[in-house]
Parts: sequence; C-alpha cells; structure tokens
Amino acid sequence: MEMKKIAVIGAGVVGMTTAYRLSQLGHNVVIIDPELNQSKIPTGCRTASQASLGILMGNTFRRSSGRNWKLRQRSMALWPELIKELATFDKSLKLETPLIQLASDYKEMELMKRLCKERSHLGLKLLNEEMNQCLKPSWPKNQYRGIVSAHDGRVNPLKLLNCLRATLDKLKVKTISAKVISLSRYSHEEKTKWKIILENKKVLIKEFVIICSALGSQSLLKKIGYDKPIEAVLGQALHLTLKKDNSSWKNWPAVLTCNGINLVPLKENQVIVGATLEPGVKAKKVYLNKLLALNGLAPKWLKDASLNNNWYGIRARPLKEPAPILKTIETGLILNTAHYRNGILLAPACAEWVGNQIRAKLL
Repeated sequence: MEMKKIAVIGAGVVGMTTAYRLSQLGHNVVIIDPELNQSKIPTGCRTASQASLGILMGNTFRRSSGRNWKLRQRSMALWPELIKELATFDKSLKLETPLIQLASDYKEMELMKRLCKERSHLGLKLLNEEMNQCLKPSWPKNQYRGIVSAHDGRVNPLKLLNCLRATLDKLKVKTISAKVISLSRYSHEEKTKWKIILENKKVLIKEFVIICSALGSQSLLKKIGYDKPIEAVLGQALHLTLKKDNSSWKNWPAVLTCNGINLVPLKENQVIVGATLEPGVKAKKVYLNKLLALNGLAPKWLKDASLNNNWYGIRARPLKEPAPILKTIETGLILNTAHYRNGILLAPACAEWVGNQIRAKLL
C-alpha cells in the first residue's frame, strides 16, 4: 500500500492507538496535541484518557447486534495482541480480568440470565451465591446476584498511555505539542490535501487528517462547514485507603460494577471508585457523595475508608448520532472521536476502521 502523510489530532488512547495502527501500515504519521509534553498527571481535572479507569465492558453489552456491538467484539478480539505488543516496554501492562456486574433489580437479573445463556461461549456466567460469603472485604449487599464476565475487566490507562508513547517513539512517529487553530482544504497538483495551522503559526500540509480530539473537534469542523454537536459529560473517581483489617482483595474481580459505579481494587488496602455521572465540565460534590455511597449500597468498610485522592475527566458525547463518531466526511478527512465512556475499550477497533478507510481510498 502506498505510504501517505497523515496527521492525527489528539493524543489520548484513541489518537495514539490510531497513530500506532497507521504507522504499522507503513504511513508517515505525526500526532498533534497541546498536552503531549505534560510530564505530571494533574490531581484534579485530567484528560479523558488519564481520568479513565480503563474499564473493558465488551461482552456484557446488552445489545447483540448493530455497529456498537460489532465494534466491542472486534476490540475485545484485538486487545490481547495489542497488549502483547505494547507490554515490551512494561511487563506489568496486562488485561486484568474478570469483571463482575451486580444486578440492581429483578428485571436486570432476568436480562443477565438470558445473556449468560446466549454468551456462555464469550465467558459469561451467573454469579454463584456462595462467592460472596468468604470474601474480605465483602461486596455490597445485593439480593439479585449478578453476572461474571471472564474476559471483560480493565487495562491500567496510565501504563497503557506510557507504553503507547514508548512504542510510537520506537517507530519514530513524530509528535507536535501544539494546538490546532484551523483546518482548510489545500489544492496542489490537482490533488486535495489538508492545510493545518498550529497556534505557533506553523503550517503542515497532509494528505489525511484524522481527528481524535473529542470536544476539540467541534470548533475545527465548524470552521469548514460541518456541525457535529458534542456535549461534555463528566466522570469522577476516588482513590480510597481502607482500614488495615479490610486489606485483602482475595477472590475479588478486577472490576466490580454496582449500580453503575465501578470499584477497582488496587494494591493492598486501596481501591478506586468511579463512574461517569454528571453533565457539564464542573465537578459537583453531590455526585462525589453518590460515588462514596454506591447509590445507597456502600458497605461499612467503604464508608469508613479515607480519601487518598480524587479527580475528574471530561467525556465527549455526540448529540445527534450514536457514539463514537466514525466518518469520512471529505476526501482525506476522517473522524474518530466522541467515544463517550468507551474510548479505551473501542480504541483498537476504531483504529483498525480508520486504517481500512485509508486502504479503501488507495485501492
């Protein structure tokens, strides 16, 4: 396949995975993001990828057809090999499994039973009633039980970002730490290319531009006549330290989901609690309290835990179409953005989709 000059705008997990995929296909890739040289993870507001818990909920998705289901299944198939490739820079990077989802009511439990019958081949099974009796700490009390997904779970997002960056450096993928001010069509030798103007007034000319910058994509697209309304949705996370008598995570899953809130056990005596709960870009204490309370199901050991750290991140949700936005809107201009809560989960499949779009154009 002919090598093309490509700019990827946005250096979160989606952008870097896309750049990795395209560089593997032999293209000349540059990544542009104003926060590329950020060396320290902020304690408050983080980028979407930095704030993410890295949850992979592919097989417990409630629908069994449609684009989103196909993207999830493709990503779940691609993740093991991608982790293997990236882990050469950090052997501790791995897929952490399983994921357990507790049912919030009888109706949801009946749906979970059907999913287990349909997807036993994907590693889904009902939660055994005895599984919670000898755990320390105990799970939140739940009379409806739940579902165990053997292959869903999480990947550590900060380790993932570091490994992606190291891999791209090894592949000599160029990075530019700057904000993109505008895009415009550029005709040269009867070919349409794209002119990228950066905040430092530097100008780049590329044959393909891949926009992976979530909320930042709106203003860029409006300037060239496209309306892609996207709203901000905020997720919060708490890093808690438990009392010493509740320090063992033996038999706990990598992720426990309860009432839409995720609990991720860390090293001894520590846990992260997080969810995407609120609209807007400003974190509100009322939602933080909902996390701590697990919407009323928090066990005593969680209520008694001390706060080590908390942060929030802004997700991008499209208003007029389903997430994510995957479109070739003009020759050489491709959108891979607005993944809402599933950027890390869907990153491999969406990156593959972008590569296939470019391949199809070149054939």
